[in-house]
Amino acid sequence: MPEPLSRLARVWKDGGTALGIFVFTRIDPVVIEAVAHADLDFLCVDLQHGMLEYRDMVAVFTALAQGDTTPIVRVSSNDAAAIGKVLDAGAIGVIVPMVNSAADAKAAVAACRYASSGGTRSYGPIRSRVIYGNDYSEMVDDRVLCIPQIETAEAVANADEIMAVPGVAAVYVGPTDLSITLGMPPNLDNPGTFNDALADVVAAAKRHNVVPGVHASTALAAARKDAGFRMITIANDLAMIVGAFNAEISAARKATG
Repeated sequence: MPEPLSRLARVWKDGGTALGIFVFTRIDPVVIEAVAHADLDFLCVDLQHGMLEYRDMVAVFTALAQGDTTPIVRVSSNDAAAIGKVLDAGAIGVIVPMVNSAADAKAAVAACRYASSGGTRSYGPIRSRVIYGNDYSEMVDDRVLCIPQIETAEAVANADEIMAVPGVAAVYVGPTDLSITLGMPPNLDNPGTFNDALADVVAAAKRHNVVPGVHASTALAAARKDAGFRMITIANDLAMIVGAFNAEISAARKATG
């Protein structure tokens, strides 16, 4: 097995739990440069629900290179061209939404690999070859992290077959969509069958030696780690900015009240 290409993969290899954030907005690259020096295992640019375009993503990656935080992307769909394009820009991991079956997972994995490894990825690593070296295409297939998103009741039921697909490095639970399909409010946390579904995903991940990940919050991080998740998103840029503003304003109002 080749040495991991990223901090995220090293954390997993060492048996640790990775913490990261999502970026939803067109945040200034200077802020990302500052974040790059924080103790953060991964940063995910959200091209599915976020406000960013491709050029914004590349700017984030460029700024993030000041440190060793792993750049990953949630693409808009399980589309080979979309997956290949973010990998060409330097993404090390790809979260692929709405993976509900083994066939979906196989398509996602294939899009992350060149034909020499049985994949369908088209060659054109414009930025990746610049930052990772001219031998990028020879060494990357075993290092790119393909991360199908488990976010429906159907996907939970098919978790074993999804994680049995060779090349699936991790899975990532989308709790709000999962909640909706379970007939619950679109929250990061819910009781009853929601927690049963999380437990089913973690159990399947252990059976297949796949890393279980989840979208969460700082408040939920400890509980998710205790439940067995080893990739935990603790916040997003918009929530952190709004939270900080509100905290400062509240403190100032109280102090001057």
